[in-house]
Formats: sequence, structure tokens, C-alpha cells
Amino acid sequence: MMNEFKMPSLGADMDAGTLVEWMKKPGDSVKRGDIIASVETAKGVIEIECFEDGILDQVFVQTGQEVPVGQVLATISSKEEFGKSKPSPTPEAPTSKKPSEPVKIEKIPQMVMVEEGKLSAEKMAEEFRAAIAQPPKTSGRVRISPLASRMAIELGIDLRQVKGTGPGGAIQRVDIEKAAQAQKTTPAPEMEPVISALQRDELQPFHQSVGTEGEQQSATKKVDFQTAMRSAIAAAMSKSNREIPHYYMETAIDMTNSLRWLEEENLKRTIRDRLLPVVLLLKAVAKSLAEVPELNGFWIDGSHQVSEAIHIGFAIALRQGGLLTPAIHDADMKSLDELRDAMNDLIVRTRGNRLRSSELTDATVTVTSLGDRGVEKVFGVIYPPQVALVGLGKITQQPWALNGALCVRPVLVATLAGDHRATDGHKGGLFLEALNRNLQEVEKL
Repeated sequence: MMNEFKMPSLGADMDAGTLVEWMKKPGDSVKRGDIIASVETAKGVIEIECFEDGILDQVFVQTGQEVPVGQVLATISSKEEFGKSKPSPTPEAPTSKKPSEPVKIEKIPQMVMVEEGKLSAEKMAEEFRAAIAQPPKTSGRVRISPLASRMAIELGIDLRQVKGTGPGGAIQRVDIEKAAQAQKTTPAPEMEPVISALQRDELQPFHQSVGTEGEQQSATKKVDFQTAMRSAIAAAMSKSNREIPHYYMETAIDMTNSLRWLEEENLKRTIRDRLLPVVLLLKAVAKSLAEVPELNGFWIDGSHQVSEAIHIGFAIALRQGGLLTPAIHDADMKSLDELRDAMNDLIVRTRGNRLRSSELTDATVTVTSLGDRGVEKVFGVIYPPQVALVGLGKITQQPWALNGALCVRPVLVATLAGDHRATDGHKGGLFLEALNRNLQEVEKL
């Protein structure tokens, strides 16, 4: 049996991705869940998983090639079928890139030494960017993935000193990371004046295509990651606003019981094992979705598809700007400790460009929590093809009527954005009511 391994869709805003690196080579055994390749999209570099057991048979796409969603990247065969059948790959989309040829690099541009009073930071930045954009003529050749090339420029790594461990000696991300770590222990003294004068945030990453020298110079470009991220988000949200008839609801929740329980519970724990309020909120959302499952699912091909699994997409802000909403799988089945660990792990890997493809595609509902940003109320836009988004604001001290008396209580405003094609205000109200009840009975979470 032979299966096709295709470029996955990692979001409603994705049309194509660039293959950054193969983690397996033809002939390697693979099993479900193994990382086979990494792909660069507008939202970063994503690790692509395998969803069947077998042997990686034939590879049709090389590193650096941009591939449309749905195109075959490789085939995975059983042991009996390995090497017997060679199906033709899906025709490639037109592209000016030639990934089969290596990038030609003679040397990393020399850093400019600062002479007191003679060279401004702005001038250094201009000369440094010009050196990057126009590498000198060369006859030497270095095989390097686009991601590794970008990292080398950002970190100031001399590629002549890096030994590639990829196929055919190609330099990969891990090789640049090792070189950067080694450079930290023995920093080049001449680098310090320039790096301190230049603002690293101003040096935008770039993607350089491979091919002839002329093609390299014409294709070399700086990519503003934040602009690309915002464009991707805008595309998805524009689609959502056009196609999804939103309805919005909100409720104020007295958090006294939750915070009291949390304080008592954390006194029993070490600092490392303590729980944050957001963990209780995520667990309460998951439990409430189990009670009102209509909000947990998708609108696909004109029909409402309720998901049995509850995978919460948790919005995570990126340091370079923008955000991603990777999924915490089976959130309703996890204990509070497991949920805390899963959330922390997801934040670290999201900001380190180490997400798996399933974590970007499996979310059945999205939760956005902006309380740590001081936001008291969040009205979000549903991420298609999901049918709901839950917004959680900041816990604030507010006047509260209790048993006929006025008092001050810690209050959280929870909001719901729902897709009117899939549910209505009645279901939305039941969900918010369940969320409130679960947070009052926090010991049952």
C-alpha cells in the first residue's frame, strides 16, 4: 500500500508553504506522529507530522521550493511495496526558484569597526544591510536551507566555519544553532560595537532563492515577518467577517470561589507547581463545551460538524508581533496539572518555531485571554472553519450585589462569539451559564 504525503493546509489563510527541511530520508521507517519535514509559512516554521506507518519512499520536493497546499511532497509505502511503484507527483506550481541548485556564498559581509565620532549607528545599519542585500562575487558554493540562511544573517554566523549535517552536507537550522552557541562562548570582539549600535529588531529576515548569481541578486529580498503575519491574520479574519454571521454574548462571573480555592491549593504546592487562574479558566471552558457540544466543531461545506474531541486553540502572542492559536489537545480529559504543563510547553514551542502541523489544524474552538494585557472585555472574530470563540478578560474588583447587599468582588467578563449558521443565542446562553457554574464549583474541575 502506498500513501501520498501532501502539503497540508495549516490555516484558512494558507495557500502554499516553502519546504525548509526534510527530517527523514528515503528508506527511513516512519510511524504515525513522526516529524517528517518542516515548512515555512507566513506564520513561521511548522513541523509536519506523518499520519501513517511505513517507509518514506519517493521524495518529489527539495528544500527551498514553494509548494501549494495539496501537492504531493513524498510517498509512504509499506515494506512490501517499497521501491516497486513510482507514481508521478502532482505538477508543480510555477515558481522562479530552482531548489536543486545550491546557494552561492563567498563570505559573510565584514562588520564595520566603529571609529569614535566618525560613523553613526544609522550609517552602520545602512552599510550592513547593503552588504547583506548584495553579497560579493564568488566561485564558492554552500548548500544551505532558507531558514538556516536567514538565521545565519540574523546571528552573524560565518558559514565558512559551519559544517552541514543535512543531505549532501547541506547546512540546516540545527547547524546554525550549534554555531551560534559556540560563538557565544568565544565571541568575536569586533562584532560587539556593531551589534550594540545596530538595533537587532531592525534587521529583517530575508528569503534568498537559489540559482545563478543574477537570479540570486534579483530574487534576494527582506521579509518583514510582522507584516507577513499581520497579512495572514487579516486574510483569515476578512474571510471570517465575510462568511460567518457572528452573534456576541457576554456574562460577568464572580471569581471569589475560584481565586480562594486557587490560593489554598497553591499553598500546598511548590512555586514551580503552582497554578495560574488561566488554567482554571481553560479547564472550565473545556468542561462547559462538553455540556454544550454544538459550540465545539466546524462549519464545513455548508454543514455543521460537531467534534467529539475538545481541542482548545489558545491564542499566543509572538515576540516579533502577531499571534498563533495552536491547539491544546483533549483539554477536557487533562487534569489541571496536565493542562498547565501542556499550556507552558505550547507557549515555549510556539515562540521557538517548533509547532507541529496538527497543533495548527486540530483546534475545535479558540480561547483568547487578554487579561494579562489589562483588557477587561474581549470580542473576538471566529477563526474558520470553527464556529465559536471564547474571550476572557482581566479579573477586576467591581461592585457586586449579593443577598440584597452591595459588596466588592473579583469579577471576570467572559464573552462568546458564535456562528449563527451553527448555533443561536439559546445555545450560547447555555454555554456561558455552564462556564459560570463550573467556575463557582471549581473544586470539581
